[in-house]
Amino acid sequence: MRRIFFDTETTGLDAKNGHRIIEIACVEMLERQRTGNFLHFYFNPERLVDPQAFQVHGLSDAFLADKPKFADKAQELLAFAKGAELIAHNASFDLGFLDAELSRLNMQPFKSYGNSVVDTLQMARNLYPGQRNSLDALCNRLGVNNSHRTLHGALLDAEILSEVYLAMTRGQESLGIDFSDVVSEAGQTRVNFAELDLPLIALSLTDEQAHLSYLDQLEQELKKPCIWRENAY
Repeated sequence: MRRIFFDTETTGLDAKNGHRIIEIACVEMLERQRTGNFLHFYFNPERLVDPQAFQVHGLSDAFLADKPKFADKAQELLAFAKGAELIAHNASFDLGFLDAELSRLNMQPFKSYGNSVVDTLQMARNLYPGQRNSLDALCNRLGVNNSHRTLHGALLDAEILSEVYLAMTRGQESLGIDFSDVVSEAGQTRVNFAELDLPLIALSLTDEQAHLSYLDQLEQELKKPCIWRENAY
């Protein structure tokens, strides 16, 4: 499944009172792996940024003055989001601003361009009722590193959100086996891995080199070929 994690920064809190989007970021994930594809824009909102909003994101009127308008990038944004599951934290806030911007252009609501919308704030409230479920609180609870997050920034927040989402939907936090996923055939019991939602983790070049070095060391100590190397590929 293709997923798009998105976040916005705005001139203020209320789209109905004319506040506008000044930053948007979308991060792509395919089959629970970030692809490296993303979209990130700053916009000239054609109005001033509220002082309270500036304290949150640090985007000034002077910085935004030469940026494109939302209308200039709307088609590129919608093409990137098309057909994906759209995921945001407190999605109603972001969607309210996106829909207001699209309405000015006589275009359909943002969710109509995607496959569905997931609100991770509502997910968190269902998982952790009565607890704080801000993005920072979820990072602390789920062990997601957000130490580089001081001011809010749409791209950083979208990336962090993707990690929080994976942690909330991992399904199995320990090495214990869920026996609902175990089947028995011909007197033998085995795990049906096809039924498990297992993340695919690509081996980095550094990790591969470290692994091969370790195999070299084993072969020197054992003075014979390592069976893991024989069956590696």
